[in-house]
Amino acid sequence: MNLRRNRKRFEAEVGASSMSDIMFFLMLFFLIVSTLVNPSVIKLMLPKASSSQSVNKQQFTLEMSLDKQFSLNGEKITFDQIEPKLTQSVAGVNEPTVVLRIDNGLSVQDLVDVLAIGNKLKVKMIMATQAPK
Repeated sequence: MNLRRNRKRFEAEVGASSMSDIMFFLMLFFLIVSTLVNPSVIKLMLPKASSSQSVNKQQFTLEMSLDKQFSLNGEKITFDQIEPKLTQSVAGVNEPTVVLRIDNGLSVQDLVDVLAIGNKLKVKMIMATQAPK
């Protein structure tokens, strides 16, 4: 008597033929999404005006040289005089703006000290830079 069964052994297989299609679609999806994420890709056509209107705002110039010499609108002052002179200059001016002309060899702390004075007086401060050639 033959008691053995005729059993076929099954082996597990992974079908990898569709993996290449899936990888291709994933790559295509991420390429398309990555171009949409970058906001600098969007180009805008801005409207044109037939006439321009200039807004007159009072600007003050605060200069600081490499040897920490200050001048406010051409008048030489010390660091301690910046706050009172600036307060006196911006009194009664609507939206005063101070243009900072600071030597590039100075430390960031020197800039922050001057900006703290402007922040205390609630004055808009803009740092002047050199125009590209």
